[in-house]
Amino acid sequence: MLREPAVAGQFYRGSPELLREEVRGYMVDARKEEVLGCVSPHAGLMYSGHVAGAVYSSVRIPETVVLIGPNHTGLGSRISMFPDGEWVIPTGRFYIDRELGDLLFTRASDILARDSRAHMFEHSLEVQLPFLSVSRETPRILPIVMMQATTEECRMLGEAISSAARKLNRRILVVASSDMSHYLSDTEARRLDNLAIERILALDPEGLYNTVISKRISMCGYLPVTTMLYYALSCQAKEARLIKYATSGEISGDYDHVVGYAGIIVK
Repeated sequence: MLREPAVAGQFYRGSPELLREEVRGYMVDARKEEVLGCVSPHAGLMYSGHVAGAVYSSVRIPETVVLIGPNHTGLGSRISMFPDGEWVIPTGRFYIDRELGDLLFTRASDILARDSRAHMFEHSLEVQLPFLSVSRETPRILPIVMMQATTEECRMLGEAISSAARKLNRRILVVASSDMSHYLSDTEARRLDNLAIERILALDPEGLYNTVISKRISMCGYLPVTTMLYYALSCQAKEARLIKYATSGEISGDYDHVVGYAGIIVK
């Protein structure tokens, strides 16, 4: 199955040359580390590309990247894995890691559906691909989007990803795609986002989940981040580090209605 780009020319430049130039402009000179997972934003690159670029500049990309993002469209199943085939963007083709996907499905079929519908118009994972295409020669990917999940389901999925990768003796990177607070003042967004970031840096997935709900933080990808943290803990993660935080106000000049962006690595 071929997934064509849904937001090329909107969230990022539509031509190969301009997109490579755009993404390289967001990359920074940083020491690349082997990490278990990361948090990367998914707004239009003009707003959040500098945060995503800082993250991907710090990460050594392995042969397979598991991409977990929120389902903004409401299409498809609650937790949907793209089944097979390839994804195309202007700067490359990304083949699905079917072997890893099959193993994962056998371990998490109670909560995970093979469902392409949820992915066809969703932008949260697609906007990660331009950074992967300049960081490594088209790694294999396994895209998953989440609409609803309990903490227990996030734990089950995260641990199933870890188990499947171990079975294949395959080093993977789990990218959790998320923006932070939406459409608050810059001051309030930073205050609330700090509460969520504190839980991520503490490697506390249940605490993150509960904090987002109890404080009503409009962090769209808290389910993917919670899942990534459970995955990392099952791989004996020892630390998480904030690479960069910013808000859209720094680009737009509107500090009354901002979106927050955090870039974090877990190792």
